[in-house]
Amino acid sequence: MNTPGPEEILSQRLRKRFNENSFRTLRPADFSKADFSSNDYLGFARSGKLADMCTEAWARVQSKEETRFIGSGGSRLLSGDSTYAHFLEDVIAEFFGSESALIFNSGYTANLSLFSALPSRSGTVIYDDYIHASVRDGIRMSGCRAWSFRHNDLAHLEDLLVKSQGEKWVVAESVYSMDGDSPDLKKLVELCEYYNAALIIDEAHSGGVQGEYGSGACKQAGLSERVFARLFTFGKAFGVHGAAVCGSHTLVNYLINFARPFIYSTALPLHDLTAIRSSLKLSEEADHLRNDLNRLVDYFRIAANASTLKSRLILSDSPIQGIVIPGNQEVRRVAEACQSAGLDARPVLSPTVKAGTERLRIILHSYNTTSEIDRLIAAVSSGLVDK
Repeated sequence: MNTPGPEEILSQRLRKRFNENSFRTLRPADFSKADFSSNDYLGFARSGKLADMCTEAWARVQSKEETRFIGSGGSRLLSGDSTYAHFLEDVIAEFFGSESALIFNSGYTANLSLFSALPSRSGTVIYDDYIHASVRDGIRMSGCRAWSFRHNDLAHLEDLLVKSQGEKWVVAESVYSMDGDSPDLKKLVELCEYYNAALIIDEAHSGGVQGEYGSGACKQAGLSERVFARLFTFGKAFGVHGAAVCGSHTLVNYLINFARPFIYSTALPLHDLTAIRSSLKLSEEADHLRNDLNRLVDYFRIAANASTLKSRLILSDSPIQGIVIPGNQEVRRVAEACQSAGLDARPVLSPTVKAGTERLRIILHSYNTTSEIDRLIAAVSSGLVDK
Protein backbone atom coordinates (compact mmCIF):
# COMPACT_ATOMS: atom_id res chain seq x y z
CA MET A 1 0.00 0.00 0.00
CA ASN A 2 1.36 3.40 -0.98
CA THR A 3 1.62 5.89 1.84
CA PRO A 4 0.64 9.45 0.84
CA GLY A 5 3.54 11.86 0.67
CA PRO A 6 3.63 15.16 2.53
CA GLU A 7 2.30 17.16 -0.43
CA GLU A 8 -0.73 14.89 -0.78
CA ILE A 9 -1.38 14.94 2.97
CA LEU A 10 -1.37 18.74 2.99
CA SER A 11 -3.51 18.87 -0.15
CA GLN A 12 -6.10 16.58 1.44
CA ARG A 13 -6.33 18.82 4.49
CA LEU A 14 -6.69 21.91 2.30
CA ARG A 15 -9.41 20.26 0.19
CA LYS A 16 -11.33 19.43 3.37
CA ARG A 17 -11.17 23.05 4.48
CA PHE A 18 -12.20 24.24 1.01
CA ASN A 19 -15.19 21.87 0.99
CA GLU A 20 -16.23 23.25 4.40
CA ASN A 21 -16.23 26.80 2.98
CA SER A 22 -13.55 27.78 5.50
CA PHE A 23 -10.57 28.01 3.14
CA ARG A 24 -8.56 31.16 3.87
CA THR A 25 -6.73 33.33 1.34
CA LEU A 26 -4.72 36.52 1.63
CA ARG A 27 -6.27 39.69 0.26
CA PRO A 28 -4.31 42.95 0.22
CA ALA A 29 -6.08 45.97 1.68
CA ASP A 30 -7.93 48.05 -0.90
CA PHE A 31 -7.62 51.68 0.19
CA SER A 32 -10.11 52.78 -2.47
CA LYS A 33 -12.90 51.23 -0.38
CA ALA A 34 -14.42 52.60 2.81
CA ASP A 35 -12.55 50.88 5.66
CA PHE A 36 -14.73 48.77 7.93
CA SER A 37 -12.19 46.01 8.57
CA SER A 38 -8.86 47.32 9.94
CA ASN A 39 -8.02 47.79 13.62
CA ASP A 40 -6.74 51.31 12.89
CA TYR A 41 -9.47 52.78 15.11
CA LEU A 42 -8.12 56.34 15.23
CA GLY A 43 -6.46 56.47 11.84
CA PHE A 44 -2.93 56.56 13.29
CA ALA A 45 -1.62 53.95 10.83
CA ARG A 46 -2.62 56.15 7.90
CA SER A 47 -1.74 59.40 9.64
CA GLY A 48 0.71 61.73 7.93
CA LYS A 49 1.34 63.34 11.30
CA LEU A 50 2.38 60.06 12.89
CA ALA A 51 4.57 59.24 9.87
CA ASP A 52 6.34 62.59 10.25
CA MET A 53 6.75 62.07 14.00
CA CYS A 54 8.26 58.62 13.42
CA THR A 55 10.67 59.96 10.80
CA GLU A 56 11.82 62.77 13.07
CA ALA A 57 12.21 60.48 16.08
CA TRP A 58 14.20 57.95 14.07
CA ALA A 59 16.49 60.69 12.75
CA ARG A 60 17.20 61.88 16.30
CA VAL A 61 18.02 58.35 17.45
CA GLN A 62 20.17 57.62 14.40
CA SER A 63 22.27 60.69 15.10
CA LYS A 64 23.60 59.02 18.24
CA GLU A 65 26.60 56.78 17.71
CA GLU A 66 25.31 53.93 19.87
CA THR A 67 21.91 53.72 18.22
CA ARG A 68 22.47 54.08 14.47
CA PHE A 69 21.69 50.47 13.52
CA ILE A 70 18.70 49.49 11.39
CA GLY A 71 18.29 46.03 12.96
CA SER A 72 18.52 45.05 16.61
CA GLY A 73 21.16 42.39 15.99
CA GLY A 74 19.87 39.81 18.45
CA SER A 75 17.63 39.04 21.40
CA ARG A 76 17.33 41.48 24.29
CA LEU A 77 19.48 39.15 26.43
CA LEU A 78 22.30 39.16 23.86
CA SER A 79 23.01 42.11 21.58
CA GLY A 80 19.48 43.42 21.01
CA ASP A 81 19.06 45.52 24.15
CA SER A 82 19.46 49.30 24.20
CA THR A 83 19.22 52.26 26.52
CA TYR A 84 16.32 53.45 24.36
CA ALA A 85 14.38 50.23 25.02
CA HIS A 86 14.74 50.78 28.78
CA PHE A 87 13.70 54.41 28.39
CA LEU A 88 10.66 53.40 26.34
CA GLU A 89 9.59 50.76 28.87
CA ASP A 90 9.63 53.45 31.56
CA VAL A 91 7.47 55.65 29.30
CA ILE A 92 5.05 52.77 28.66
CA ALA A 93 4.77 51.97 32.37
CA GLU A 94 3.95 55.59 33.18
CA PHE A 95 1.49 55.91 30.27
CA PHE A 96 -0.52 52.83 31.28
CA GLY A 97 -0.13 53.35 35.04
CA SER A 98 2.00 50.39 36.09
CA GLU A 99 5.15 49.83 38.10
CA SER A 100 7.02 48.32 35.17
CA ALA A 101 6.65 47.21 31.54
CA LEU A 102 8.30 44.81 29.12
CA ILE A 103 8.23 45.18 25.34
CA PHE A 104 7.34 42.23 23.08
CA ASN A 105 7.41 41.80 19.31
CA SER A 106 3.65 41.26 19.13
CA GLY A 107 0.60 40.68 21.28
CA TYR A 108 0.67 37.04 20.25
CA THR A 109 4.23 36.64 21.53
CA ALA A 110 3.34 38.47 24.74
CA ASN A 111 0.43 36.14 25.50
CA LEU A 112 2.52 33.08 24.65
CA SER A 113 5.11 34.36 27.12
CA LEU A 114 2.65 35.05 29.91
CA PHE A 115 0.77 31.77 29.76
CA SER A 116 3.67 29.46 28.99
CA ALA A 117 5.82 30.91 31.78
CA LEU A 118 3.54 31.95 34.67
CA PRO A 119 1.43 28.87 35.55
CA SER A 120 3.13 25.84 37.03
CA ARG A 121 1.91 22.36 36.07
CA SER A 122 0.04 22.22 39.37
CA GLY A 123 -1.59 25.60 38.77
CA THR A 124 -4.92 26.39 37.14
CA VAL A 125 -5.70 28.94 34.44
CA ILE A 126 -9.38 29.89 34.14
CA TYR A 127 -10.14 31.74 30.94
CA ASP A 128 -13.16 33.29 29.26
CA ASP A 129 -14.53 31.04 26.55
CA TYR A 130 -14.02 33.83 23.99
CA ILE A 131 -10.36 34.45 24.88
CA HIS A 132 -7.86 35.03 22.09
CA ALA A 133 -6.12 32.06 20.44
CA SER A 134 -2.70 33.27 21.64
CA VAL A 135 -3.76 32.74 25.27
CA ARG A 136 -4.95 29.21 24.51
CA ASP A 137 -1.69 28.42 22.73
CA GLY A 138 0.34 29.72 25.68
CA ILE A 139 -1.69 27.59 28.09
CA ARG A 140 -0.96 24.50 25.98
CA MET A 141 2.76 25.25 26.18
CA SER A 142 2.63 25.47 29.98
CA GLY A 143 1.01 22.07 30.49
CA CYS A 144 -1.04 23.44 33.38
CA ARG A 145 -4.64 22.66 34.26
CA ALA A 146 -7.00 24.92 32.32
CA TRP A 147 -10.74 25.53 32.50
CA SER A 148 -12.93 27.90 30.51
CA PHE A 149 -15.89 29.81 31.90
CA ARG A 150 -18.90 30.86 29.87
CA HIS A 151 -18.39 34.20 28.16
CA ASN A 152 -18.65 37.08 30.67
CA ASP A 153 -20.42 34.73 33.12
CA LEU A 154 -18.88 35.63 36.48
CA ALA A 155 -21.12 33.19 38.37
CA HIS A 156 -19.64 30.35 36.33
CA LEU A 157 -16.16 31.75 36.94
CA GLU A 158 -16.81 31.73 40.68
CA ASP A 159 -17.92 28.09 40.53
CA LEU A 160 -14.60 27.20 38.94
CA LEU A 161 -12.61 29.31 41.41
CA VAL A 162 -14.26 27.44 44.28
CA LYS A 163 -13.21 24.11 42.75
CA SER A 164 -9.65 25.14 41.91
CA GLN A 165 -6.69 24.43 44.16
CA GLY A 166 -3.20 25.85 44.39
CA GLU A 167 -2.19 28.88 42.32
CA LYS A 168 -5.02 30.40 40.29
CA TRP A 169 -4.76 32.57 37.19
CA VAL A 170 -7.78 34.23 35.57
CA VAL A 171 -7.64 35.83 32.14
CA ALA A 172 -10.15 37.97 30.25
CA GLU A 173 -10.17 40.71 27.63
CA SER A 174 -11.26 44.28 28.29
CA VAL A 175 -12.87 44.34 24.82
CA TYR A 176 -13.38 41.05 22.98
CA SER A 177 -12.02 41.02 19.47
CA MET A 178 -14.87 39.13 17.80
CA ASP A 179 -17.94 40.45 19.67
CA GLY A 180 -16.68 43.84 20.85
CA ASP A 181 -18.29 43.43 24.29
CA SER A 182 -16.66 43.72 27.72
CA PRO A 183 -16.78 42.05 31.13
CA ASP A 184 -17.77 43.85 34.33
CA LEU A 185 -14.17 44.70 35.24
CA LYS A 186 -14.91 45.87 38.79
CA LYS A 187 -16.79 42.69 39.71
CA LEU A 188 -14.15 40.60 37.97
CA VAL A 189 -11.37 42.23 40.01
CA GLU A 190 -13.30 41.84 43.26
CA LEU A 191 -14.00 38.17 42.55
CA CYS A 192 -10.34 37.41 41.83
CA GLU A 193 -9.24 39.25 44.97
CA TYR A 194 -11.70 37.28 47.11
CA TYR A 195 -10.38 33.95 45.82
CA ASN A 196 -6.73 35.07 45.72
CA ALA A 197 -6.48 34.59 41.96
CA ALA A 198 -4.08 36.58 39.80
CA LEU A 199 -6.04 38.47 37.14
CA ILE A 200 -4.60 39.13 33.68
CA ILE A 201 -6.43 41.45 31.29
CA ASP A 202 -5.69 41.59 27.58
CA GLU A 203 -6.27 45.25 26.63
CA ALA A 204 -5.36 44.93 22.97
CA HIS A 205 -8.65 46.48 21.81
CA SER A 206 -9.11 49.08 24.58
CA GLY A 207 -5.60 50.53 24.49
CA GLY A 208 -5.64 53.81 22.59
CA VAL A 209 -9.45 53.87 22.53
CA GLN A 210 -10.50 53.97 26.19
CA GLY A 211 -9.16 55.81 29.22
CA GLU A 212 -7.20 59.03 29.61
CA TYR A 213 -4.98 59.47 26.54
CA GLY A 214 -5.98 55.92 25.51
CA SER A 215 -4.48 54.26 28.58
CA GLY A 216 -7.04 51.45 28.57
CA ALA A 217 -10.20 50.23 30.26
CA CYS A 218 -8.64 49.14 33.56
CA LYS A 219 -7.01 52.51 34.16
CA GLN A 220 -10.22 54.27 33.14
CA ALA A 221 -12.07 52.25 35.79
CA GLY A 222 -9.40 52.97 38.42
CA LEU A 223 -8.49 49.27 38.60
CA SER A 224 -5.03 49.12 37.03
CA GLU A 225 -3.21 48.65 40.34
CA ARG A 226 -5.50 45.75 41.26
CA VAL A 227 -4.83 43.75 38.07
CA PHE A 228 -1.78 41.48 38.16
CA ALA A 229 -0.85 41.99 34.50
CA ARG A 230 -2.21 43.89 31.51
CA LEU A 231 -1.27 43.39 27.89
CA PHE A 232 -1.28 46.21 25.34
CA THR A 233 -0.59 46.01 21.63
CA PHE A 234 0.65 48.87 19.46
CA GLY A 235 -0.56 47.53 16.11
CA LYS A 236 -4.22 48.44 16.57
CA ALA A 237 -5.35 51.89 17.78
CA PHE A 238 -1.74 53.02 18.21
CA GLY A 239 -1.07 52.36 14.53
CA VAL A 240 2.46 50.90 14.66
CA HIS A 241 3.77 47.51 15.84
CA GLY A 242 4.79 45.61 18.96
CA ALA A 243 3.27 45.01 22.38
CA ALA A 244 3.97 45.41 26.08
CA VAL A 245 3.08 43.63 29.31
CA CYS A 246 2.50 45.98 32.23
CA GLY A 247 2.81 44.88 35.83
CA SER A 248 5.23 44.76 38.74
CA HIS A 249 9.02 44.74 38.65
CA THR A 250 8.85 41.14 39.87
CA LEU A 251 6.64 40.13 36.94
CA VAL A 252 8.93 41.76 34.38
CA ASN A 253 12.06 40.17 35.87
CA TYR A 254 10.30 36.81 35.91
CA LEU A 255 9.35 37.06 32.23
CA ILE A 256 12.91 38.06 31.29
CA ASN A 257 14.15 34.90 32.99
CA PHE A 258 11.44 32.35 32.15
CA ALA A 259 9.44 33.44 29.09
CA ARG A 260 10.91 31.46 26.20
CA PRO A 261 9.18 33.45 23.41
CA PHE A 262 10.86 36.58 24.83
CA ILE A 263 14.24 34.99 25.55
CA TYR A 264 14.65 33.42 22.12
CA SER A 265 13.19 36.16 19.88
CA THR A 266 15.25 38.77 18.10
CA ALA A 267 14.35 42.11 19.64
CA LEU A 268 12.33 44.77 17.87
CA PRO A 269 14.65 47.16 16.00
CA LEU A 270 15.09 50.69 17.28
CA HIS A 271 13.04 52.08 14.41
CA ASP A 272 10.00 50.23 15.76
CA LEU A 273 10.71 51.46 19.29
CA THR A 274 10.80 55.09 18.17
CA ALA A 275 7.52 54.50 16.33
CA ILE A 276 5.91 53.24 19.55
CA ARG A 277 7.13 56.32 21.41
CA SER A 278 5.73 58.57 18.68
CA SER A 279 2.35 56.83 18.73
CA LEU A 280 2.04 57.29 22.50
CA LYS A 281 2.78 60.99 22.09
CA LEU A 282 0.14 61.27 19.38
CA SER A 283 -2.38 59.40 21.52
CA GLU A 284 -2.00 62.06 24.21
CA GLU A 285 -3.35 64.58 21.69
CA ALA A 286 -6.14 62.41 20.26
CA ASP A 287 -9.12 62.98 22.54
CA HIS A 288 -10.99 64.58 19.63
CA LEU A 289 -10.51 61.41 17.56
CA ARG A 290 -11.77 59.23 20.39
CA ASN A 291 -14.82 61.49 20.70
CA ASP A 292 -15.43 61.25 16.94
CA LEU A 293 -15.17 57.47 17.15
CA ASN A 294 -17.64 57.24 20.04
CA ARG A 295 -20.15 59.38 18.13
CA LEU A 296 -19.89 57.11 15.10
CA VAL A 297 -20.38 54.01 17.25
CA ASP A 298 -23.58 55.58 18.63
CA TYR A 299 -24.70 56.48 15.11
CA PHE A 300 -24.12 52.93 13.84
CA ARG A 301 -26.01 51.36 16.74
CA ILE A 302 -29.03 53.65 16.29
CA ALA A 303 -29.11 53.25 12.50
CA ALA A 304 -28.59 49.47 12.54
CA ASN A 305 -31.21 48.96 15.25
CA ALA A 306 -33.67 50.92 13.12
CA SER A 307 -33.02 48.61 10.15
CA THR A 308 -33.71 44.98 9.34
CA LEU A 309 -30.35 44.11 10.93
CA LYS A 310 -31.57 44.69 14.49
CA SER A 311 -32.01 41.02 15.35
CA ARG A 312 -28.57 40.14 14.00
CA LEU A 313 -26.54 42.70 15.97
CA ILE A 314 -24.19 41.58 18.74
CA LEU A 315 -24.52 43.81 21.80
CA SER A 316 -21.45 46.06 21.87
CA ASP A 317 -20.65 49.68 22.72
CA SER A 318 -17.15 49.44 21.25
CA PRO A 319 -15.92 50.11 17.69
CA ILE A 320 -16.18 46.35 17.05
CA GLN A 321 -19.69 45.62 15.80
CA GLY A 322 -20.83 42.15 14.76
CA ILE A 323 -23.65 41.29 12.37
CA VAL A 324 -24.41 37.57 12.71
CA ILE A 325 -25.00 35.82 9.38
CA PRO A 326 -24.90 32.04 10.02
CA GLY A 327 -23.01 29.86 7.56
CA ASN A 328 -19.61 30.41 5.98
CA GLN A 329 -21.02 30.49 2.47
CA GLU A 330 -23.77 32.98 3.33
CA VAL A 331 -21.60 35.42 5.28
CA ARG A 332 -19.03 35.34 2.50
CA ARG A 333 -21.72 36.15 -0.05
CA VAL A 334 -22.90 39.20 1.92
CA ALA A 335 -19.30 40.34 2.43
CA GLU A 336 -18.72 40.17 -1.32
CA ALA A 337 -21.82 42.32 -1.83
CA CYS A 338 -20.29 44.91 0.48
CA GLN A 339 -16.98 44.75 -1.38
CA SER A 340 -18.78 45.28 -4.67
CA ALA A 341 -20.42 48.38 -3.15
CA GLY A 342 -16.99 49.84 -2.27
CA LEU A 343 -17.16 48.87 1.41
CA ASP A 344 -14.31 46.86 2.92
CA ALA A 345 -16.23 44.66 5.35
CA ARG A 346 -14.81 41.20 6.01
CA PRO A 347 -16.46 37.94 7.10
CA VAL A 348 -15.39 35.97 10.16
CA LEU A 349 -15.83 32.26 9.46
CA SER A 350 -15.99 29.13 11.55
CA PRO A 351 -13.82 27.65 12.99
CA THR A 352 -12.52 31.11 14.03
CA VAL A 353 -15.95 31.54 15.62
CA LYS A 354 -18.40 28.79 16.51
CA ALA A 355 -20.45 27.34 13.67
CA GLY A 356 -23.74 29.18 13.45
CA THR A 357 -22.25 32.45 14.76
CA GLU A 358 -20.41 33.46 11.60
CA ARG A 359 -20.58 37.21 11.17
CA LEU A 360 -19.51 40.35 9.43
CA ARG A 361 -17.03 41.95 11.82
CA ILE A 362 -17.59 45.65 11.34
CA ILE A 363 -14.83 47.92 12.64
CA LEU A 364 -15.68 51.59 13.02
CA HIS A 365 -13.04 54.31 12.82
CA SER A 366 -12.80 57.98 13.63
CA TYR A 367 -12.35 58.64 9.89
CA ASN A 368 -15.52 56.84 8.77
CA THR A 369 -18.50 59.00 7.85
CA THR A 370 -22.20 58.69 8.60
CA SER A 371 -22.89 58.34 4.87
CA GLU A 372 -20.48 55.39 4.68
CA ILE A 373 -22.29 53.78 7.59
CA ASP A 374 -25.64 54.32 5.86
CA ARG A 375 -24.26 52.69 2.69
CA LEU A 376 -22.93 49.75 4.72
CA ILE A 377 -26.25 49.08 6.44
CA ALA A 378 -28.06 49.31 3.12
CA ALA A 379 -25.60 46.97 1.40
CA VAL A 380 -25.81 44.32 4.12
CA SER A 381 -29.60 44.52 4.26
CA SER A 382 -29.82 44.21 0.49
CA GLY A 383 -27.34 41.33 0.44
CA LEU A 384 -29.42 39.41 2.93
CA VAL A 385 -32.59 39.89 0.91
CA ASP A 386 -31.15 39.29 -2.58
CA LYS A 387 -30.16 35.65 -2.27
